Amino acid sequence: MSYRTADSLPPVTLDDVRGAQKMLSGVARVTAMEGSRHLSQLVGAPVHLKCENLQRTGSFKLRGAYVRIAGLLPEERAAGVVAASAGNHAQGVALASSLLGVRSTVFMPKGAPLPKISATQDYGAEVRLHGQVVDETLAAAQEYAAETGAVFIHPFDHPDVIAGQGTVGLEILEQCPEVRTIVVGIGGGGLAAGIAMAVKSLRPDVRIVGVQAAGAAAYPPSLAAGHPVAVDNPATMADGIKVGRPGDVPFRIIGDLVDEVRTVSEDELATALLLCLERAKLVVEPAGASPVAALLSDPGAFEGPVVAVLSGGNVDPVLLERVLRHGMAAQGRYLAVRLRLTDRPGALATLLRVLSVVDANVLDVSHVRTDPRLGLTEAEVELHLETKGPVHCVEVGQALREAGYTVID
Repeated sequence: MSYRTADSLPPVTLDDVRGAQKMLSGVARVTAMEGSRHLSQLVGAPVHLKCENLQRTGSFKLRGAYVRIAGLLPEERAAGVVAASAGNHAQGVALASSLLGVRSTVFMPKGAPLPKISATQDYGAEVRLHGQVVDETLAAAQEYAAETGAVFIHPFDHPDVIAGQGTVGLEILEQCPEVRTIVVGIGGGGLAAGIAMAVKSLRPDVRIVGVQAAGAAAYPPSLAAGHPVAVDNPATMADGIKVGRPGDVPFRIIGDLVDEVRTVSEDELATALLLCLERAKLVVEPAGASPVAALLSDPGAFEGPVVAVLSGGNVDPVLLERVLRHGMAAQGRYLAVRLRLTDRPGALATLLRVLSVVDANVLDVSHVRTDPRLGLTEAEVELHLETKGPVHCVEVGQALREAGYTVID
């Protein structure tokens, strides 16, 4: 059956999630649950990481996409499916369609990372690039559905999708039956709604905490208003939870069952991603790191045992490099400085000796001699340094000034 409006959609029940779990057997992986000693020490209770970044296609999205497409009528399958996504949902729909023998078309923004475009094509979808932002891509996909009769597969605003995502919650209860708090990122709300429905039906004592990026936090004002409220121009590097308006169906569930929604900053997201990579040896995208960011920002607020859901690991390598440097900078482990020096032979070597004395590791040097801002005998140098923390950053700046260099803020 195909549903058209939120009001006509049936509620998602525990039986729906259990049915989805049976449907996904042999299709979606039962992803690992890894303990984190570092986070456990911070929180003062056991912390476990639910590794949906290791799911097929690199995120939880396959679960909901497969359940939704598997539930289509034969005539709907024959018409094919269409989706709009910048990454994870695109790959989930592509693989689910291929496994079920359904033709899929996926609209992606023109600026989507090439690895995500390539992966979506490799999973069997026809990719069409349209628009610069996801809203334009979404409109194009819906227009294509109206013109061709293809079934539009929404990334979060459908009961079948929510039931599929809810299987993550059932796995958490099976893998960590003593869990007291589950922390999960929220974009449109499909994953959080599914987990909350599954877990609260069986364990109403478990606290569910949702996490949004501060620059794309539509749920706090929506919950305060009692209905979905759109956030204009959502801005965050966590594209997996960069959604301007909550979905109607997940909003009702989250409003009833999610205990709290927190927000995290871009610095906290970057620091969390870096921690996952260094301490847990897990590649996680910024959206997937959002629960860890919440734990780091206020570790005393979570009753343990805690399960943090790492929702995805599909991070563009270019973005990963930027985020890692940002995370290192937020921890005082990366410092970029510009300074002026007299342009004479050996001047750069003298500068590097000063940095060597204070044990700053030089990662990159940019040396400019010709610029209208510079005097005839001046040169400007930009240095990217690896440092040991905030105190060391201050020591480096002080050493440069004491050596007579003009540091440009």
